Amino acid sequence: MSAPEPTPPQSSLPAAASHFGAQLLADAAARVHDVAAVFGGTPAASSPPGLPTADVTPSVGATPHVEATAHVEATSPSATSVASAASVPPAGDALARVLRGPNGLGTQGLRLTPRAEPPTAADLAAAADPVHPAAPAEASPAQGRPIPGLYFHPVPEPDPVRVEELSQRIKSWALNEVSLIPDDWEDQFDGFSVGRYMVACHPDAPTIDHLMIATRLMVAENAVDDCYCEDHGGSPVGLGERLLLAHTALDALHTTREYQPQWEESLHADAPRRAYRSAMEYFVQSGTPSQADRYRHDMARLHLGYLAEASWAQEDKVPEVWEYLAMRQFNNFRPCPTITDIVGGYELPADLHAQPAMQKVIALAGNATTIVNDLYSYTKELAAPGRHLNLPVVIAEREDLSDQDAYLKSVEVHNELMHAFETEAAALAAACPVPTVLRFLRGVAAWVDGNHYWHQTNTYRYSLPDFW
Repeated sequence: MSAPEPTPPQSSLPAAASHFGAQLLADAAARVHDVAAVFGGTPAASSPPGLPTADVTPSVGATPHVEATAHVEATSPSATSVASAASVPPAGDALARVLRGPNGLGTQGLRLTPRAEPPTAADLAAAADPVHPAAPAEASPAQGRPIPGLYFHPVPEPDPVRVEELSQRIKSWALNEVSLIPDDWEDQFDGFSVGRYMVACHPDAPTIDHLMIATRLMVAENAVDDCYCEDHGGSPVGLGERLLLAHTALDALHTTREYQPQWEESLHADAPRRAYRSAMEYFVQSGTPSQADRYRHDMARLHLGYLAEASWAQEDKVPEVWEYLAMRQFNNFRPCPTITDIVGGYELPADLHAQPAMQKVIALAGNATTIVNDLYSYTKELAAPGRHLNLPVVIAEREDLSDQDAYLKSVEVHNELMHAFETEAAALAAACPVPTVLRFLRGVAAWVDGNHYWHQTNTYRYSLPDFW
């Protein structure tokens, strides 16, 4: 009797994901999709018809049930759903419901807690024109001043109880576990407000422990940037060696018995390596091997971007604008939103994370949030010694524009990137309505919004130029 044929490998993905590909994305804009149904929930009583409202409020201390974040079927549409599609507005209208100002993909459509207050007149005006929303209202002095004309979504104030606990725990880690903060850095550490930053960026984190995963990594990344590249002893000279050795704290060296102890000892040689080693140890204890490898990959991207910027500093070169933007796709915030699933207590499967459409969404999110940093840190960098490259500086130099015109053009670049991010995310959500994909997109959008909130409100670090 012949040996039985091996069972063909089976896809671990839902049907909607296993059939996901370029053709689905191409067809997404032409198909009729009820995006409100894709994102789950029913409109709030106080909202106008068509404004989607999330219906899940995760409880602190328990991992939210992933499937509860979106009520979709990962199967072929039934006859009933096909019949009902005829009454759904065109796909462009569906996307508009996602992209409408503060109720767009970045906020209400992706929010994990319902919006408490009814929409304002500005919200309704933004809904009428989602591509060119009304300018954000002037913030009170206590909230910081948003950049006029910048496209962004306001977020609720972060939970002060969580902010306080997270701030205390991360400072204890930095002081007691990795000896990261010298006495003369303590005010800068406090002024960075990393606890408020991470609570704003991860509204679906089940516990403080989950938030600490991201917060340790954020602090460690900033220590490497400051100590190796920037204003706390950083230099472009020899940067490649320093980054390589620090990267081994994330991606362990596997060598011979003779040399392994020397490498292990090196992980305690300076504050950045101590911080990387400790933060990564906590990360791998909480996440999966796939999530850890994803993070290592994105950190290698970040370090490559550092090296490109360092080479321009050594050559005293101002790159072309497109070259600068290419560098910023690597030297950017990407490692932060890409781990939104582990901070939320779930996993986006590796084959879904690796899809080109998802990679494009993540890249656009990273690019937009990094230009936010360029814009808010502009005056801070101008006041620092030497020449700091940022998008307004590069545009002014390469396109022979005034400082003001270059800055305002940089705002336009950011806005285009934000609209592209939201459009691509909406198309991906419609084409691949798998619960983990939808939740991950929510998490990335929440990170984008929280990142802007932190930059706008961190008046300890940032102030705006007098261009308006």
